[in-house]
Amino acid sequence: MLESLKGRFRMPLFVFILCVLLLFNAFPVNAGDPGGAETLSKNPGAPSDFVWVLISGFLVMFMQAGFAFLEAGFSRAKNVANVMMKNLMDFSVGSLAFFAVGFAIMMGSDWNGLMGTDGWFLAMQSYDVTTILIWFFMLVFAATAATICSGAIAERPKFSTYLIYSVVVTAIIYPIYGHWLWGGGWLGNSEFMRSLGGGYGALDFAGSGVVHGIGGYVALAACILLGPRIGKYDENGRPRVIQGHSLAFAVIGVFILWFGWFGFNPGSTLSAHELRISIIAANTNLSASAGAVTSMFITWMRNGKPDVAMTVNGAVGGLVAITAPCAWVAPWSAVLIGVVAGFIAVYGYWWLEKRGVDDVVGAIPVHGFNGTWGIIALGLLADGTYGVYTTSSPLVTGLLYGNLGFFIVQVVSAVVNFAWAFIMGFVLFYVLKKTVGLRVSREEELLGLDITEHATISYPDFTYAESSRGVVIRKGRRSG
Repeated sequence: MLESLKGRFRMPLFVFILCVLLLFNAFPVNAGDPGGAETLSKNPGAPSDFVWVLISGFLVMFMQAGFAFLEAGFSRAKNVANVMMKNLMDFSVGSLAFFAVGFAIMMGSDWNGLMGTDGWFLAMQSYDVTTILIWFFMLVFAATAATICSGAIAERPKFSTYLIYSVVVTAIIYPIYGHWLWGGGWLGNSEFMRSLGGGYGALDFAGSGVVHGIGGYVALAACILLGPRIGKYDENGRPRVIQGHSLAFAVIGVFILWFGWFGFNPGSTLSAHELRISIIAANTNLSASAGAVTSMFITWMRNGKPDVAMTVNGAVGGLVAITAPCAWVAPWSAVLIGVVAGFIAVYGYWWLEKRGVDDVVGAIPVHGFNGTWGIIALGLLADGTYGVYTTSSPLVTGLLYGNLGFFIVQVVSAVVNFAWAFIMGFVLFYVLKKTVGLRVSREEELLGLDITEHATISYPDFTYAESSRGVVIRKGRRSG
């Protein structure tokens, strides 16, 4: 009885605490510039930059639809509603977590190069048009990092556990690493790293590591602790193909992601006045195209037919890999980056699959491995034609253009990115496994997470699922 009451009052108590914190921070004491007049007087050109950043943010937010379609397409019909719900809620829950905690940790005043210390709940000085502009743009990146894991672990985890994961990633794991690189932290801004790099520390223009590496390597930890889906491996440990329910969904999803990426990468200039956006957009497109074509030909040569799912992943892999270097490399480099990304997306998936890692959508090689490749590619191929995020700052050069130090900095950044995301992801999911539990029961997994986690059916006109007891679900009712 006591445990029942604890469960009943846990959520209302959380809501009450949140409301108290919100009221405590609601008063605009010592506010920044919430009306925008002061900002406009100091910078008459600000409106064009604001519109540019906001529209780019809207495009990145729309990528959530792309992830939802892609993940649902690669999942079986009995799990589609669950996948869609996870994508809906990691953005919703993540928005609140990043508003309350994550943004302050990521972009607040630096504390010893490790984390930010102010900006909680966007109150006080953070109640400001420019600060909240940056919050919104960083938020959609945080939500992207969170949603990457959803597809990798599809068809197995408890929905309640996934909500906790979403909060932790957007409130702590993504913001801390993001601060190290983008918020004035040690990786991007320490005197040692800047000296070694030739005037700048570790760089990542739009998030190959900050967003995709974090999401991909947290997903790796989750997949290891969850284990493979029932039926993924035969009695000899050989992997079986578990076909997703709709390749049409998957292809639509990748087109949405591709389109949204033009907000992701060019938008990261944070200014409509940086004309480098034309090259950034071109590089983004070329790398995605090269990744798709490369993956298509690899599977065509191996299987005798071009594989649609792998081609989709090759395109996304090319997008992930170009995200870090997109502003600092030439178009020919973008093609090369995409070709390598295509190999990584395909062979990385096969390599993991043979080792018992069941990644439903291939998120680990696409986002994790290619996130690492993007960080390192920047250290190799930056050609010295663009500065550190602006035209007026020091020009960025990589190893091929004589800057060994910057290449070393990028390798260090890649190692730190993997270590932080994988270790924190493993700790998070291990704790969840030992407390609230990670995975649904065998019976629930066989029935499908739509009916067992949400009491709904995505396609009610079809036979829905069959359990180990021979129970068949039709239109939401049991018979059999």
